[in-house]
Amino acid sequence: MQNWKKLGLIFLPNGEYEWMKTHAMMPVIDLLENDLARIYFSTRDSKGRSQGAYIEINLNDPFKILKISDEPVLKLGQLGAFDDAGIMPTCIVNHDKKKYLYYNGWTLGKNVPFFSFNGVAISEDGGNSFVKKSRGPAVLYSNEVDPYSTFAPTVLIENEVWKIWYVSLIKWVYEDDKLKHYYNIRYAESSDGINFKREGIVCIDFANKYEYAIARPFVLKEDGIYKMWYSVRESENIKTYRIGYAESEDGKEWIRKDSEVNLDVSESGWDSEMVEYSYIYDFKGKRYMLYNGNEYGKSGVGLAVMQLDS
Repeated sequence: MQNWKKLGLIFLPNGEYEWMKTHAMMPVIDLLENDLARIYFSTRDSKGRSQGAYIEINLNDPFKILKISDEPVLKLGQLGAFDDAGIMPTCIVNHDKKKYLYYNGWTLGKNVPFFSFNGVAISEDGGNSFVKKSRGPAVLYSNEVDPYSTFAPTVLIENEVWKIWYVSLIKWVYEDDKLKHYYNIRYAESSDGINFKREGIVCIDFANKYEYAIARPFVLKEDGIYKMWYSVRESENIKTYRIGYAESEDGKEWIRKDSEVNLDVSESGWDSEMVEYSYIYDFKGKRYMLYNGNEYGKSGVGLAVMQLDS
């Protein structure tokens, strides 16, 4: 059982910047030197458009904010581009003295509300600046396997193979005269972190007739076992996101163990309605989880801790 202890809210935008009015959605942490870390997230301007931002903390005192980005890490694409309505960092990979920041690019639709596909921006100066690999969705784009939208990739490098777990939107349907999206988690591989060969391998699928959104995977490998935390909604009695968990021997076939995550909503406050979009890191013998609460990150980023077995 993963007994997570909530430590509290780390950060919530105060509206000081026009481009950072609300939301600290889908946190991503990059561990730096000297116990420092940078937490990337998606924030929104007064028009509801999301862009990448960050805060910097010392891991020994994570609730003290040392720095807040004063401009977007990744800016909106040109009008008509796949990321002209929103950009959302979802994963960072350090490789060969470069930082690969994977992100969602959003654009608005007519028959459906939105489209999302994925790009990557690369930093060669230690994260001071990132350059988009392409003006188009270079990493995950629309194809026969994923024709509608893709979201929230997380990437690991193992034996020179770049392994990606991501969310694929499989259908839009009208239910009770409202549009509803269904998406699950899939897997693909690459030799360069850009061009992924997708074969439609489904890792986490719907467990029952109630589930329709399985989102934001985070994957690590430990003691020869792949471990994934993800967000899932809904169940017979719960309509909002909760955090699920699964394990795999090969990264492709997974066994769900959702009941092992002991982290639910609070009785009141910023995460009283939902918990979602987890991102895991280890520090000084403890395992930590960054996560969002109410309204998909509008209420900020929080932190929980789990003692690792010694």
